[in-house]
Amino acid sequence: MKNRRQHSEKTRANQGVGAVHSEPYKIGASTPYDFEGKNLTAYGGLLPIATLLEKLQFQQLVEETIAVKRVTRSMSLYQFVLAMVLALYIGFPRLYHLRFLEREPMLVGILKVLRLPPQCTFWRFLAGLHPSVAGQVLKIQQALRQRVWDAAHVELPTVTLDTDTTVHTLFGNQMGGRKSYNPKNKGKKSYQPILTFVAETREYVSGELRNGDRPTGVQIARHLDSVFAALPRQVQTIYARADSGFYCGEAVEAYANRGVHFIISARKTSRLVDALKAADWKRSPRTDADGQCEFRYQPEGWDRAYRFIALRYTQKPQAKDAGEPEQYQLFDTPDYSYRVFVTDMNDAIDVLVWFYNQRAGAENLIKEANNDAGLAAYPSARWAMNCIHFQLAMLAYNLNCWLVLFSREEEAKADTLKHTTLATSRLRFLFVAAKIWRHAGRVGVSYSDHYAEKGLWQRLMDRLRAVVDQNNSFTPVIAAALRC
Repeated sequence: MKNRRQHSEKTRANQGVGAVHSEPYKIGASTPYDFEGKNLTAYGGLLPIATLLEKLQFQQLVEETIAVKRVTRSMSLYQFVLAMVLALYIGFPRLYHLRFLEREPMLVGILKVLRLPPQCTFWRFLAGLHPSVAGQVLKIQQALRQRVWDAAHVELPTVTLDTDTTVHTLFGNQMGGRKSYNPKNKGKKSYQPILTFVAETREYVSGELRNGDRPTGVQIARHLDSVFAALPRQVQTIYARADSGFYCGEAVEAYANRGVHFIISARKTSRLVDALKAADWKRSPRTDADGQCEFRYQPEGWDRAYRFIALRYTQKPQAKDAGEPEQYQLFDTPDYSYRVFVTDMNDAIDVLVWFYNQRAGAENLIKEANNDAGLAAYPSARWAMNCIHFQLAMLAYNLNCWLVLFSREEEAKADTLKHTTLATSRLRFLFVAAKIWRHAGRVGVSYSDHYAEKGLWQRLMDRLRAVVDQNNSFTPVIAAALRC
């Protein structure tokens, strides 16, 4: 062996990531396991939610808005409300499910407690609240919405409101349950809450839990007034869409008094059908109908006549049995089915029909609220508790919409803004494994270096942490405004 430096010294390993060739983890049936991991969480995605609520001063809003005389012991009022909202956001819609989060490190860390109280404590807390708390939670959402629009730089002078009802079948003896319109479970008692969404941002604006009876015109008008009051100050022009359940003079008057451009599906009364038969029908080449018409019509009890537009479809003849004798007629009088709308807009019929058909998106939002946000998981037979739970569930739904506004691309527009459902957000951004550590008096959260969305996550956290309140005004953290 030659006594040279190149032969006596060890060859140095190449520095850099490319030089590391680690073997894959081989996990099988014989792989050992234990339960000795400390401060591990499966809900690392709660950190952006906690940051959002802290920057928007959610605690201050709760303590100033919700009036509760009862003094809680195990946790404060704010901690109880936040715990239920975060549990709904995670996907645990029932109070009984809170026992699975009793010592969840991320959740108890956000609440700043060692462990959650038992389920009966949450139930007693919710049962002790006054029915007016439901409206107070709605006011909190209104204040949060304005702050989100300011901080996320949402500048939408024109919005579209979609109002609809949904049916929640009841299988117990809940207060307010009625046997009414329930197409999927006929004869069963149900609730029929009213909800209104902003079509551009998919936010829940206002709503209320209602019994199973059909809403009256006075109730519809009161709901619409609350919707108009809950809109951010950036909104100047409003368009509204509603189905035949809101076809009444009070709703039209509420829209007209506020200057809202509306289109409502009309119920085909006998008097309206006579007007349809007497109308001047024309071909409808730009719709899927066989004919279209428009006319001025004043329903009974309305203050004035409005523009009605209608589509006519020829019904296909029904198939007859082989042994049934065929009846011949001297004149062929085909039957028709109609779609009728009342509106104050002057656009072409095909444009208005296309605009109304976009209201179908509200059905998907209601389905998302029911299935993902736990809207239909009523915790009690008491009416007041269910009303408050209704608003808490919709607050959890709105948290996802607000995170979408903060995580959007700079060049995004309202018509191209994609909505990420709550179920998808949980899979991408909530169910993220993390480790909570504490060192030298500091607490931090470590995520995996293989997390696929860490670029989007970092941008979202930078924007949320940049939110600053300056004299009750939140400065935008996104340079480009979200416009139509």
